Amino acid sequence: MSSENVTLTDMRDALFERAAGDAEFRSRLVADPKAAVKEEFGFDAPAGLSFEVHEQTSKVAHLVLPPSDVLDEIELAQVAGGYDNWAFIPPPSEW
Repeated sequence: MSSENVTLTDMRDALFERAAGDAEFRSRLVADPKAAVKEEFGFDAPAGLSFEVHEQTSKVAHLVLPPSDVLDEIELAQVAGGYDNWAFIPPPSEW
């Protein structure tokens, strides 16, 4: 998979799938997300892009809030294709 056609959704799905079946990769993804992304896709994440990996449990829900500040022209161009929300919140039955 080349960096030219990988979306954040593609990356998320591939990382979730690999981490679900490979405990060693999951540990590397939590410890050093950029290195794990390079291992999985064969390219470095773009400069200025960072990753935070949080392991979901039935007792901890992670809420991802959209940015509260105004985007500059470069940031606006980067998100012009749409918004991808990676957040997963367990159903209330798991709370």
